[in-house]
Amino acid sequence: MDCFQAYIDEPDVVVLEHPDTAFVSRENVKVIASSQSFQVLSIERADEHTLYLHLEETVVLGEEMHLIVGDNYIPIDPRHIVWTDWFERHYTAEAEELGANYTTEKTTFKVWSPTATKVEVCMNNKRYPMIRKTNGVWQLEMNGDLAGSPFQYAVTINRKEQLVNDPYAKGMKANSECSVVMDLSKTDPTAFRQLSSPSVEKQDAVIYELHVRDATVAATSGVQHRGKYLGLTEKNTTTEEDYATALYYMKELGITHVQLLPIQDYARVDERNPSCQYNWGYDPLYYMVPEGSYATNPDEPMTRIIECKRMVAAFHEQGIGVILDVVFNHVFAYEHSVLEALVPGYYFRFYQDGTISNGSGTGNDLATERVMVRKLLLETIDYWLEEFRVDGFRFDLMGLIDVETMTAISERCQACDRPILLLGEGWEMETAITSDKHKKASLSQASVLPNISFFNDQYRDVLKGNLFDQNQKGFVNGNGQFHDRIAALIAGSADSRFGNTLFSTPLQSVNYVECHDNLTLADFFARSNPDVSEEKQKRMHQLATGMVLLSQGVPFLHAGQEFYRSKNGNENSYNAGDEINQLDWLQRVKEDENVVWVQQLIALRNQYPHFRLGNEDKTKAFLHIIPAPLPVFAYMLIGPNEDFTIFINPTNEVKKTNLAALGRWEKIVSNYSTASAPVYFTDQTEIELAGYELAVWKKNRW
Repeated sequence: MDCFQAYIDEPDVVVLEHPDTAFVSRENVKVIASSQSFQVLSIERADEHTLYLHLEETVVLGEEMHLIVGDNYIPIDPRHIVWTDWFERHYTAEAEELGANYTTEKTTFKVWSPTATKVEVCMNNKRYPMIRKTNGVWQLEMNGDLAGSPFQYAVTINRKEQLVNDPYAKGMKANSECSVVMDLSKTDPTAFRQLSSPSVEKQDAVIYELHVRDATVAATSGVQHRGKYLGLTEKNTTTEEDYATALYYMKELGITHVQLLPIQDYARVDERNPSCQYNWGYDPLYYMVPEGSYATNPDEPMTRIIECKRMVAAFHEQGIGVILDVVFNHVFAYEHSVLEALVPGYYFRFYQDGTISNGSGTGNDLATERVMVRKLLLETIDYWLEEFRVDGFRFDLMGLIDVETMTAISERCQACDRPILLLGEGWEMETAITSDKHKKASLSQASVLPNISFFNDQYRDVLKGNLFDQNQKGFVNGNGQFHDRIAALIAGSADSRFGNTLFSTPLQSVNYVECHDNLTLADFFARSNPDVSEEKQKRMHQLATGMVLLSQGVPFLHAGQEFYRSKNGNENSYNAGDEINQLDWLQRVKEDENVVWVQQLIALRNQYPHFRLGNEDKTKAFLHIIPAPLPVFAYMLIGPNEDFTIFINPTNEVKKTNLAALGRWEKIVSNYSTASAPVYFTDQTEIELAGYELAVWKKNRW
């Protein structure tokens, strides 16, 4: 018997594997389940070790099944059946409200596990049997007020029992030790539902990417709750030199949205001792539970929810929206995940030979194209929108998520009563998804996802050089390299005048030159241009950051970029600790002039709609490239009351050029001056640009 293996891969086929199957025939084979027996119609030989037993009827999952071959009594385990369309049709449960649904009178537990033969709720050292529904949902109602009660499910599949947490859990004990029944009505901070959310449309957004712990963990932050959600709620925090830090610094900077690296419950940080470990958070465990290492008391499930909500509310009070970085492409260690335990093989992509898909590079890819996977992700989006009132989502490795799922998420967010920003990484990645039936939400599919923005890697690489080739420089650090591609990028990669377009509107282009991944811009230039002085590297940095803020599209800044953030050359600091990753508030003081320069650019963008044109018709009408001595790039933005001319000199040489038209022009912004008043007036058309200067000139039409 030990040599026999029997599986259900198709609804009416049993696969029998044995070193020698020659003795098996219809006459000595029988298939039985708990409630019925199945007649074997025919036997098909796949090879000398494998037989396909075709049944008269389709199987019924959720019962123990056995194959009797002579005197051998062989368990039959569900296997690839969960990959079939038949399984999707018969065992999806889209309408079910899964999880522990609480009221003061009772809690209803529902968990989806179609291939399980037994499921129990484990609570207070007791077990309570659940009842199986025909769609594979197991249900149990328990009377009484169970708020705060820890629980798990004991799930038996293929004769093995596992204790697992609820994938729809809203509360957890520290380090995901067990799920907890939550009374969410007691987790709202005072007036949380009455506080209005910032109503910022995508064309007006300036996004600032931030790790919760990085923001305040440094001793120089002046924050009491360093590295915590509450650290980002504290008011009037400053350095010893009285420069604003943390929340109030971001308000002063002028950004409209903070994009938080993952704050959903993740692995590889001990929530009780977070200072001993560090992680960015791209190891998701439970999508509806806030990460406990940022809470003041991770053992108290309500604390992390309340403090996370207080953080969101604090940003909202300052007029700043909150975007969550969500990891819907994989989970941490799928073999040990609750999803794999509840429905083995269903939640993840596999190739036909049984090997797991690993486009994410983390060991697994979520099968987002499957109905119940999509349900989990959509309900996660809905939960964070409604319960935490967040303002957007950034999708990690979105190219591994299918278009249908992203479309459904987009439609849900469009139905919200406030603007919800959606953006993601549309990189083309290899994954086990059927291309003719499902398409990946990669850059190539931007046209069918008009309300979702994509990180524009062309923008990044043209401005500073190839990310993976330090010998290839870009426009700002290579004396105007790729000058011919700048116009398309300035116009949001969506203006057909400048060649092939990436996007249908400029608002689909997330313009960036630095993010949490890879080298910071300062570290990149130190590597790519080692023979250039630090002063000149900073000028290059100013050009790149300035162009991000003055281009059409959605500008994206990495926290600390505005004061030349460095990670000491570490290009993958996901677990490198606070010393490398923390925001250095002393550096912010030292580089105050550049902070002011970035503030000026953000204020300019916010004040004038010229820099926030939302479609191709407007860029064609109002954005025009003007002549300038190569490799200087110059363009003009015209409007009803003001015209602007922007000059970018990517060389170390002084360049003479001409303004676009006669009139009284004022030089209002330059990286060579942080004066709040206009830098210079002229009635002449000829002007002079310093080396590595970015200058904005304005002319009133009256």
